[in-house]
Amino acid sequence: MELRHLRYFVAVAEEENVTRAAARLNVSQPPLSRQIRDLEEELGVALLERGANSLQLTEAGRVFLGEARAVLQRATEAVHAARAAAAGDIGELHIGYSPSPTANILPEVLRAFRKRAPRVRVNLHDLKPLTMLEGMRDGSLQAAMMVNPGRQLGPGLEFVPLISLPVMLVVSPHHALGDRKTVSLEEVLAEPIVAYSRRDYPDYHEALKTALGPARARRLNIVEECDGGMSLAAAVTAGRGLAFSASLAHLAGSRLRYLAIKPPLPATRVGVAFRSERLPPLAQQFVAVARELAVV
Repeated sequence: MELRHLRYFVAVAEEENVTRAAARLNVSQPPLSRQIRDLEEELGVALLERGANSLQLTEAGRVFLGEARAVLQRATEAVHAARAAAAGDIGELHIGYSPSPTANILPEVLRAFRKRAPRVRVNLHDLKPLTMLEGMRDGSLQAAMMVNPGRQLGPGLEFVPLISLPVMLVVSPHHALGDRKTVSLEEVLAEPIVAYSRRDYPDYHEALKTALGPARARRLNIVEECDGGMSLAAAVTAGRGLAFSASLAHLAGSRLRYLAIKPPLPATRVGVAFRSERLPPLAQQFVAVARELAVV
């Protein structure tokens, strides 16, 4: 049984006449009659009572008519849904994100994307940078809002910067520097430093080494590595050391102090990463919306 059998039967049932149904369907009458008989033979029941000049539905035919209409309607909806998905109008996205760095830009992107594609469901996944990169490579993520991953980005992925965040020195209010507004880089290098885990955030360490330069990087006294923003904030609050960060204020707020570094370090670029080829239409729309909101 094919969809055309159902369409033919519905037309004949509604017109109660094979000739009129054939004209409506733009087919010739003999093949139409044959298709209806083939359908009845396949079902093993009579759907129509045939008179000299008219057709009437049997009880089985009346039941089958309702079901046939429902199947045809569902098939039409499926076609429309497939076309809408291909055009990027409906569907589902899985987006990785880093909470602290994207606290300002991510809500704006989501609001703008919802206006553009209101029927698309966006699932957010709070993940570490390397996990997000792997997710985009294996297809479990369609894009990621994150700090520039640098060399970790690798082939097949692209990163578009959206905003720049100044790198600050984060200190405990009880630290000797807690009442300062600025601090020199030389003063910082004399202090113990807590940092993000080198294993989970290699881009952070690469960026820090590049910003400081080889000589100063060698003088950096990292006494503790943390697996995320909350643990880094906790370590600074506890007085374990100071931290370089562009986004910790979004997590810790007024619990900590944020000092401008002189001379300033290069700003942290936050943006959207995605596959550079074969990006699904929905993800293309998401990236396009993010690009429109870029301020760098």
